[in-house]
Amino acid sequence: MTETKVRARPAAVILTASAEQRIADLMAQAPEGTIGVKLSTPRRGCSGLAYSVDYVDQANPMDEKIETPGGTFFIDGASVLYLIGSTMDWVEDDFTAGFIFQNPNAKGSCGCGESFTV
Repeated sequence: MTETKVRARPAAVILTASAEQRIADLMAQAPEGTIGVKLSTPRRGCSGLAYSVDYVDQANPMDEKIETPGGTFFIDGASVLYLIGSTMDWVEDDFTAGFIFQNPNAKGSCGCGESFTV
């Protein structure tokens, strides 16, 4: 009988060190009962989909779960297909701070950069 080897599935989204640190910072100030931070792509904006990062107080078995040094990062199960292969970064400068996404699935975005289409 041959042994079947199962290769670990890569995460749908790659988190930069800066994004992981921001997740740790968010978890350090999270409301009581928070178990992680969740990325989803709700329908809104000019182009149809937007990125949303929110606190999570209970796990959904359909969500993808990524353990980071600062806490658990969830990806909404319904959003995974829109995000596969993306990189999530946290960028902060003198004028703005926020998560930045490099998403190979995005075919376009609105002029203000708030939403995207696939």
